[in-house]
Amino acid sequence: MVKSNEGGGKTMNGYLMQEKDIVRGEDSFVESLSPENRYGVVFEDDGETAYFYALEMDESGGGMKILDALHIYEAPDPDDPPPPGSGKGPGTSKVLIVWSKDWMKCALVLDGFCQAIFDFEAHGGYSINEFPEPNGIWTKGDRKLTNELIGRLF
Repeated sequence: MVKSNEGGGKTMNGYLMQEKDIVRGEDSFVESLSPENRYGVVFEDDGETAYFYALEMDESGGGMKILDALHIYEAPDPDDPPPPGSGKGPGTSKVLIVWSKDWMKCALVLDGFCQAIFDFEAHGGYSINEFPEPNGIWTKGDRKLTNELIGRLF
């Protein structure tokens, strides 16, 4: 179940390809490659900042090119308490990577909330905080992730 910003929930129509518990602010790396094309994604927390990357493998399969990157969060202060009712320790989150059934869209879900989506067909990267600015090479339009967009893509 993925919750919208308004608190409602729906099941995403796609394939759950990765599920991992992480501690925000500790090194984490979660990768998912599409079995149907040359696209992939990586969620990375380097201990200070977390990003979600869109990737394309080269023809030989030996290298990858970063198409786009979306900022997800800054590492929390270790003294901050966990969110109320989360049942989790300080800074603990569940990371899910969900691919659409056509393998052309991929979503990052943290603790049940969709944080970012890459649309490989439309060359779009969307996130809640809309950062960084579109790169002009791959994502050329609006970056705002809305519940309507989530519903349309998934």
